Amino acid sequence: MGPFVVRDLVAAGHAVTVFHRGETETELPSSVRHVHGDFRELEERLPELSDPAPDVVIDMVPYIAKSGGHGVLKFKGIARRGLVVTSCDVYRAFARFWRSEPGPPDALPLTEESPLRQKVAPDRGSIQVDFDNVEVEDAVFCHIDLPVTGLRLPATYGPGDGQHRLYDLVRRMDDGRPAILIDERFADWRWVRGYVEDVAAAIALAATDERAKGRVYNVAQPEAYSEAQWARMVADAHGWQGEIVLMPHDDLPESMRADYDERQEYVVSSQRIRDELGFEERVPLSEGLRRTIEWERANPPDGVSFDYAAEDEALGRRNRAHGAETHH
Repeated sequence: MGPFVVRDLVAAGHAVTVFHRGETETELPSSVRHVHGDFRELEERLPELSDPAPDVVIDMVPYIAKSGGHGVLKFKGIARRGLVVTSCDVYRAFARFWRSEPGPPDALPLTEESPLRQKVAPDRGSIQVDFDNVEVEDAVFCHIDLPVTGLRLPATYGPGDGQHRLYDLVRRMDDGRPAILIDERFADWRWVRGYVEDVAAAIALAATDERAKGRVYNVAQPEAYSEAQWARMVADAHGWQGEIVLMPHDDLPESMRADYDERQEYVVSSQRIRDELGFEERVPLSEGLRRTIEWERANPPDGVSFDYAAEDEALGRRNRAHGAETHH
């Protein structure tokens, strides 16, 4: 989402410096100043990055160590304030869902005051990170001499999504699958999402509005859609006319089964950033889905395959069972 944030800031008239390795160059406005270097070199590059002194420092990847610590804190005494991007995974409800912190479901919607996780992120082993988002927030939210704004982001989809959150659906639809299988336990289960350009707009807004100083905000679409609703919305944007099939957990192909606690939904309120900063989405939902589908088609992930034979077998069992019930 970084390039979208940069473009928003430049469009609003701000001077932007980007510190990155320079291994790839995304198309950005010509006014953007590029400083190339490794995060491990941040401390020694501070003189260059601090001339002129920035008003605001935005750390898009605060969970990656920079010169042995959190990058935004290197600018204490230099910048007026900082902003770090974390995730809605900081809430205890995330751990409830993953069953890493057992207990009854937390109350919904989750707000900035909802309980946080007490243990390390349950999915930490699945991604290469040096810090947990709760650890990041504990480290950077307590510095009076550098007030830091925190934005807790949702599952963010759109062009550039490294997790390819829509790919499984788009590929099956492009392949003309007659049906898409959904675990019936999760058909009505809701998960918060956000489109990348809207999320980037929230980041740019919080970075440039003094009212955001030292505040923490959730960023999320105003409605959390169920898994069945989401699949149908993607299908409508795609033009796919197949069937969404809800199937008992044990009847699904083994690769499609997941052992989460479906009692804990993940509905997150973004009312605070809307009320305090006037945030609102820019891109209609259908248009965001259309852009994402186009990008997923043009940028398929490596090494992803689907066991359509197993899916067909599960569908066949289901159809035979329904046929037997109808005949009986």
